[in-house]
Amino acid sequence: MPIPNPRQMLPEVVRLFEKSGTAQYLDRTLTVDEVVAAMDAGQMEKLMLCAWCGPRGWMFTNDQVAEIVRQRPDRFAGVATVNLMKPLEAVRELRRAVSELGLKALRVVPWLWNLPPNDKRYFPLYVACIELGIPFCTQVGHTGPLMPSETGRPVPYLDEVALTFPELTIVGGHIGHPWTAEMIGLAWKHDNVYIDTSAYLPKYYPAELVQYLKTYGQDKVLFGTNFPQLTFDRCRAQIASLELPAAIDEKFLRTNAQQVFKV
Repeated sequence: MPIPNPRQMLPEVVRLFEKSGTAQYLDRTLTVDEVVAAMDAGQMEKLMLCAWCGPRGWMFTNDQVAEIVRQRPDRFAGVATVNLMKPLEAVRELRRAVSELGLKALRVVPWLWNLPPNDKRYFPLYVACIELGIPFCTQVGHTGPLMPSETGRPVPYLDEVALTFPELTIVGGHIGHPWTAEMIGLAWKHDNVYIDTSAYLPKYYPAELVQYLKTYGQDKVLFGTNFPQLTFDRCRAQIASLELPAAIDEKFLRTNAQQVFKV
């Protein structure tokens, strides 16, 4: 199945890639070998590869993700997504993606659907995630793409989800800025809530997040890039500026994600 043109399927993200200096990736499809080479250049051991579906349809299917993982299971793990507007079909697809394709998590981006994560359409998926033993990954904070940011507020939306489904492991991606303090509060409050740093270069991590990572949040923060929006080598080169103790650096870059995603 060919990959649709991102500029047509995801016009909202074009400006984000342009501002990040990576718009060239919107006009070409990287091969598996090219991605692995980029990972090597950035000293990245493993990549969580995400499927993508939105109101305009499928951009990158769960089956396409699984095929890439099958080619290099040593370097990739897969993250499923679903069509949020078709709840029954979505649950069935999630179960298939995990049970048959071996994908390791579910990711739904609220701004893409303009629906916060406490919307009723998500709830059957949360139950399925709990039963399947996989985390739910989502986006928190303002939206880089030109879409409303309200759906990314940690409080009240994600807080309500964590209260309603305490067994659900939740990974809030993109730091939560400008509500980073709210996201830190949720990760402290709820044992199964985590933060990932994707879509932000380390030199732009908010000070309160770095302090949390260095202290009582060292088990709750996961490194991420949002590749290809941010490149591996660029992100990796800035990690040293955080001046993390060796044990926390290992948790941030490796073991926290290994435990959450069971990879």
